[in-house]
Amino acid sequence: MAQTYDFIIIGGGSAGCVLAARLSETKASVLLLEAGGRDWHPLYRMPAGFAKMTKGIGSWGWFTTPQEHLGGRRLRYTQAKVIGGGSSVNAQIYTRGATQDYDEWRQLGCTGWSFEDVLPYFRKAEDNDTFDDRYHGKGGPLGVSQPSAPLPICEAYFDAAAQIGIPRNRDMAGERQDGVGYYQLTQRKVRRSSTSVAYLDPVRYRRNLTVRTGAQVVRIMVHQGRATGVELAGGEKIHAKAEVLLASGAIGSPRMLQLSGIGPAEHLRDVGVPLVLDQPEVGSNLQDHLDLFTICECRGVFTYDKYARPLWSVVAGLQYLMNRSGPVASSLFETGGFWYADENARSPDIQFHLGLGSGIEAGVDHMPHGGVTLNSAYLRPRSRGTVRLGSASPTAAPLIDPNYWSDPHDRQMSIRGLRMVREIMAQEALAPFVLAERLPGPELTSDEDLAAYAARHAKTDHHPAGTCRMGTDERAVVDPRLRLNGIAGLRVVDASIMPRLVSANTNATAIMIAEKAADMIRQDTGA
Repeated sequence: MAQTYDFIIIGGGSAGCVLAARLSETKASVLLLEAGGRDWHPLYRMPAGFAKMTKGIGSWGWFTTPQEHLGGRRLRYTQAKVIGGGSSVNAQIYTRGATQDYDEWRQLGCTGWSFEDVLPYFRKAEDNDTFDDRYHGKGGPLGVSQPSAPLPICEAYFDAAAQIGIPRNRDMAGERQDGVGYYQLTQRKVRRSSTSVAYLDPVRYRRNLTVRTGAQVVRIMVHQGRATGVELAGGEKIHAKAEVLLASGAIGSPRMLQLSGIGPAEHLRDVGVPLVLDQPEVGSNLQDHLDLFTICECRGVFTYDKYARPLWSVVAGLQYLMNRSGPVASSLFETGGFWYADENARSPDIQFHLGLGSGIEAGVDHMPHGGVTLNSAYLRPRSRGTVRLGSASPTAAPLIDPNYWSDPHDRQMSIRGLRMVREIMAQEALAPFVLAERLPGPELTSDEDLAAYAARHAKTDHHPAGTCRMGTDERAVVDPRLRLNGIAGLRVVDASIMPRLVSANTNATAIMIAEKAADMIRQDTGA
């Protein structure tokens, strides 16, 4: 006989682990299904493990479709395939976006999602080792802490930013984003605090919670307009008495809906998936931050580049194991900030990440004698892309098309951001550390030159969102309680529900969404 649970959660990522922990606080039976494996590898615990993640560990290995406005390039598109999802493979940066982001959600009709509405859920999740105030909480599952391994070049970066008028900000996840500073990190005691570690590990003993890894869902079963369960690879069927909760992320969730026959009718017909519900916006509205960067060669050993060599890598690993210090204790992108490409913007529209080395992420050039990277990303892109099926096969990679720079405004703002990071790196405060800019290179000065450089080198900031848009209009995929419009007993709970991408990294927001969703689910189902 098929197994039955009250709640089936598809996807054990940042949101899925939160849902599993919170819903299993009740008497309801909860099944969490994750296609990836366990987070047993030591790299999933070490802060610097992020450098390996974009190079294939714990990833589906997907790429974008050729990007028309980036010279036809296909960009590597890291999507986590491991318990904990993005929180197990990211750079652990804890940012929330601007207060106006959430107030705009409310203005778009998403009642209950203003900043004042969501702030309690950010605080509920947090165990912040530095701040305990209106904006931050202590005692929650998620470890949030200050960087433990900053380098002197970080302080020089702050001074350089000040030289072009950008102030220091001690809490960029507080009242205001404006300025540069150390990012707070999802870490506890110099170890990654993923949602697998923070939410799942403490509750695995619960008899009403079942966690299965290596469990690939191939479709959501729907009967007479209601989601009744899931089918796994191999034909196993599992039923849900209360609800099916889809938490597979901004790429995985629209993909799963389309594999289940829920999506744009014409597209599903073209790939041979039987139609269950014509929902044209499933997989539309894809938004992402495109990352442009400058890399400078250093005058000496001022960053962590030398530790990429095998011998020094062993030394760094031993240092971390012995006293939780050194390069492995660094997230490598723990310094950054927010500022304005458009001086009239309602909140910062450019984000910086200072990379303590070169070639940290896959596809990024490495300086043979050591370097430092400063990234910039335009935070509120107008371009919109899609997620579609490559075929009806559940094993086929999806067609991910962020459609970067399809709106010329994004190109203009991105280049302004690139000019800003070049200006910061050229300041006197950094002169003792920085020998010369190597990328883009001082010979590139025009907007056309910089756009061509970006087309060759730009990368994703790993912040996809919006593909199962929340709203109150008839085309919205989910309503403000995250219930799928047109199918009962089915919700989407992850970054895909954002009507607009937040102006920051997205992991903290995905966790908040799941915290809030868990309360709504309990209220609506009586769990």
